[in-house]
Amino acid sequence: SREAAFTYAITAAGVAHAVTAACSQGNLSNCGCDREKQGYYNQEEGWKWGGCSADIRYGIEFSRRFVDAREIKKNARRLMNLHNNEAGRKAHKRQEGIWTSSRAHLILGQPPPGAGGNTFTEPRMHIHDEREVLEERMKLECKCHGVSGSCTTKTCWTTLPKFREIGYILKEKYNAAVQVEVVRASRLRQPTFLKIKQIKSYQKPMETDLVYIEKSPNYCEEDASTGSVGTQGRLCNRTSPNADGCDMMCCGRGYNTHQYTKVWQCNCKFHWCCFVKCNTCSERTEVFTCK
Repeated sequence: SREAAFTYAITAAGVAHAVTAACSQGNLSNCGCDREKQGYYNQEEGWKWGGCSADIRYGIEFSRRFVDAREIKKNARRLMNLHNNEAGRKAHKRQEGIWTSSRAHLILGQPPPGAGGNTFTEPRMHIHDEREVLEERMKLECKCHGVSGSCTTKTCWTTLPKFREIGYILKEKYNAAVQVEVVRASRLRQPTFLKIKQIKSYQKPMETDLVYIEKSPNYCEEDASTGSVGTQGRLCNRTSPNADGCDMMCCGRGYNTHQYTKVWQCNCKFHWCCFVKCNTCSERTEVFTCK
């Protein structure tokens, strides 16, 4: 389902992000800073690598070996999970960018979705989604060096984005997830690759797409077979236009209004010695639950 795709993607991205951060902070013994980012990167412009650049490639590779290892069975679910894993990791991919200040975060640009082709040699569905998001959001931070505040040289290093940023990206991918079906192209009729379901040709999903095989259940209604508990009886916000609002939460069924008196201790004071005396306050209030 879409929800499974998102779960796999953000899990793989989270592993890559956490391991990379731990390496940069010196918390792991077998990894550290990115050793390739040393010396002058652009001598004409006077900036060179310095500090500790986050080694996102190590984090991504660790995520592949750790998260993808559980996908053993050669079935359609495996293809889906591996694809989504990889898409999540791509959220950290480093891109080119533009200077914004003398001490700047260089917000790295992004290539068009799916750059590099729509095909993939190894079926990786959940994996694909999370790690790539990481790579695309890497940032370049620089510091100026020079006399009297001049910027004769710049020292730069790459840093990880905040993981919440990765979460927002994957949430957008969740909303635009693509339904796929498996193609059995081998003689043994084993699942070989995934194709977009609504297209007659064998078009594969983009590597940055989150993909799912089965449609999500109707979360508005209770369904024990799918684990959906429905929204009947759920508290909702009558004035909110968002997911917690009664209009959306109650799926158009309307809501019930409950009035009650809220009682609590208030205006408490400490008296010597030694006790606390409080008044009793009350308030008439309303709560709303879905029909």
